[in-house]
Amino acid sequence: MVMDHGLLSAVETVPISQFKARCLAILAKVQKTGHPILVTRFGKPMAEVIPPPSPARPDRWLGSLEGSVRIVGNIVSPTTMEDDWEALRK
Repeated sequence: MVMDHGLLSAVETVPISQFKARCLAILAKVQKTGHPILVTRFGKPMAEVIPPPSPARPDRWLGSLEGSVRIVGNIVSPTTMEDDWEALRK
């Protein structure tokens, strides 16, 4: 058990030899569960594997690209002449 800022929580511990043998599986477990794992050597803490912080998301996504696009020219009129379109010919 680890005491962190007055809170008592059970943190899974792994001996360093087991961590070395199963490193990728342990990292996948931390990512999946979000719970840290304490790596020990002879019973003493050596390192703590913790999940990365979640990426910061904007408060609202609508309008988040405002100002990133520039309109050049007329966006309403066709880019070619109507005579060039076979579907519009009579």
